[in-house]
Amino acid sequence: MKLINKTAVFILLSLILTTALTGCQSSNATSPEPAQKSAEQNTSDKQNMGEEATNSGKPTTQISEGEEGAEVIKEGSMEKEGNVVLKELAFVYNGHTIAISDIANEEQMEQMLGKPDNLKTHTYTADDGTNMDTLIGFTEKVYTYPGLEIKTISIPEGKQDSIFHIEITDPKYVTARNIKTGDSLETLKSTYPEGKLLGDGAPDEEDDFRYEPSNYVDVMSFHIKDAKVESIQIYSLLD
Repeated sequence: MKLINKTAVFILLSLILTTALTGCQSSNATSPEPAQKSAEQNTSDKQNMGEEATNSGKPTTQISEGEEGAEVIKEGSMEKEGNVVLKELAFVYNGHTIAISDIANEEQMEQMLGKPDNLKTHTYTADDGTNMDTLIGFTEKVYTYPGLEIKTISIPEGKQDSIFHIEITDPKYVTARNIKTGDSLETLKSTYPEGKLLGDGAPDEEDDFRYEPSNYVDVMSFHIKDAKVESIQIYSLLD
């Protein structure tokens, strides 16, 4: 009888140990689940943060694939200092580079180019006969030099004049890439390979060679006659 009782106790202890070991194994097998959920949650949180930044309109950066640590700045997130693109739409004279959108009042113009042969000032009004309603209140100034005309404009009650139109017919005024009136069409093409002729471009006909470095608003146009540059216009279209 005592032998039977000892056997029963042994079997009972074995069952208890087996149950305890099974529970431990089960706990160890399922323990990574919280960590997995945490990783998934972190990924979701990062995605949500990216979406919030995009929706808020704030500039964001991206990392190039395969280039660890290389940042790529999205377009529009960084300002270009000093009108980098517009500096191409410029001419050089006497050590001065004068570009579209440059700020230049009468005193500054005289310092760079000398006293103009003629200076005209006009403030646009509703009844001035120009039909330029979008420019009502704006003041335009036209500086005329031998072989050069420059136009500036200022907003109503504005204190700064901005250059918006330049016309060159004298070879002493050269572009930022050293093209001047009298240069050949072939020289022009090789100097401004991004440009294009608007017409057929026959050597014995007149044509215009157009160069637009950034958009359809800021333009440099070379008038071609007898396969040579006859005049140069640099301008920015006004709204």
